Amino acid sequence: MIVLKKPMMKRALYVSGAIAFMGLSNAVVAVDGESVIQEKCLLCHTQTGNPEAPYSRISQQRKTPEGWQMTINRMQRLNGLVISSDEERAVIKFLSDTQGLAPSESAPHRYVLEQKPNVVENVDPAYAEMCARCHSNARFGLQRRTEDEWKLHVNTHMAINPTTELHALARDRSWYDIAYNDVTPKLAADYAFNDPAWKKWQQMSKPKLAGSWSVAGFIAGKGNYSATLNITNVSKDNFSLVMTGHYADGSPLKGSGQAKVFSGYEWRASLTLDGVKMRQVMAASEDGATLTGRMYQAAHDEIGGELSAVSGKAIVALSPSAIKQGGQQEVTIIGSGLKGDISLGNGVQVVKVLSRDADRVVVLAKASSSASVGLRDVAVGATKANAQLAVYDSIAAIQVTPNESIARIGGNGGNLAKVQSTYRALAFSAGSDGKPGTEDDMRLGYMPAQWSLLPFDEVAEHDNDLKYAGTIDGNGIFTPGDAGLNPERKFSTNNVGNLKVIAQVADGDNKVEGEAHLLVTVPTFIKRAIQ
Repeated sequence: MIVLKKPMMKRALYVSGAIAFMGLSNAVVAVDGESVIQEKCLLCHTQTGNPEAPYSRISQQRKTPEGWQMTINRMQRLNGLVISSDEERAVIKFLSDTQGLAPSESAPHRYVLEQKPNVVENVDPAYAEMCARCHSNARFGLQRRTEDEWKLHVNTHMAINPTTELHALARDRSWYDIAYNDVTPKLAADYAFNDPAWKKWQQMSKPKLAGSWSVAGFIAGKGNYSATLNITNVSKDNFSLVMTGHYADGSPLKGSGQAKVFSGYEWRASLTLDGVKMRQVMAASEDGATLTGRMYQAAHDEIGGELSAVSGKAIVALSPSAIKQGGQQEVTIIGSGLKGDISLGNGVQVVKVLSRDADRVVVLAKASSSASVGLRDVAVGATKANAQLAVYDSIAAIQVTPNESIARIGGNGGNLAKVQSTYRALAFSAGSDGKPGTEDDMRLGYMPAQWSLLPFDEVAEHDNDLKYAGTIDGNGIFTPGDAGLNPERKFSTNNVGNLKVIAQVADGDNKVEGEAHLLVTVPTFIKRAIQ
């Protein structure tokens, strides 16, 4: 649990759908973003005469690439902007590079850029009542505006959506006065346009991303994988990429595609991996040593998982990352430069090296029955990683992730596909106090589980939600029911439901269970890059 410095309100954010991805292309097009702004945007906006902020409204805000894309989309939809795809790409690139967000500014809200589903946000009550009742915290948290521009933003809301004052959490208070006079100064302070972080980032040398990277990740339905990501510079901030490796079961992984970098660190890639179109959204570290983010299916962004990449010789991850006292199992060490003797720490013996590849070493490991409980450093030759392997005596608790989730019915001849929900079982052992759920618990990592569903409450049981709302497979992927009326249900209602997701993990002869809440609901008809 995150300890917050001031009272906050929790709000569930459910992100699904496919990001437009700004028409990624490595074609070198002679289009200048600032020239397009002067030609197309100044039909409505004006020049200020200030060389540091030359354009009205535009120059008084900073956004992510997705934020600028949404701005252009709104200008097209509401104001008749006519702009080609090449011009749109050029404007987004120019504005992201000159009026973007620093790594530290985007870090708290990267989940929405990565299209990570089922995130529960912690929202300041001032924003929950005024902004987050319609938007995610990330929607305004990924913008930076001057105070005057935040005030104009409030007025724009009222002009475009005049019923804003009539919504819940608005009609019982003087919404406009509070938003204009109280919330805008707070926004200008919390999300300041002139944050020194951006000026500092503009002056720093940007990461060099071309080269070979060691990757560890997870894809729902496929499991853990290890890979080598070879990045080749095609032109300034445009790259081609080839990704080769293995899934946990040893089957090969291979793909290729293209990528573009915005603001000096924002990695956006489109690739085909084993015949499936995928997207990557990652952030490079300031020193260029790591890339972290998420990869997901282009058509179903809820199907994906986190990935991390390290440049140079390194151990990126272990799979699995825990071994039981007296137990024997295969352990995959993921990384690069993995040459030399292998050490898994005190009390853990490498019985046999089963295979070695460019991206991984697979060993048969055995933990002594007397090995002390705790984390072990791992080394392959001179390449080391601290606290990578957990030795445990028993599994004390299972946490199903995500703990709160939404899936959406769809299909059945309609235009909207079903939105699935994916789950993993995260294991913990109790610490020295012997009690699970306390601060000294040791994280053991994700473990294989048997998955099942139950009605969430008496109403769900009475309405037979378990029969109609959907099914879960052995990989922890829940597929909701069909959209449309169901004559078998009471009042011929649709296949929504309220369910528990149960994970059961084997620990010797014992079974340890964890559960999560799943709400199966109706389709969403509007998908934005940032909800």
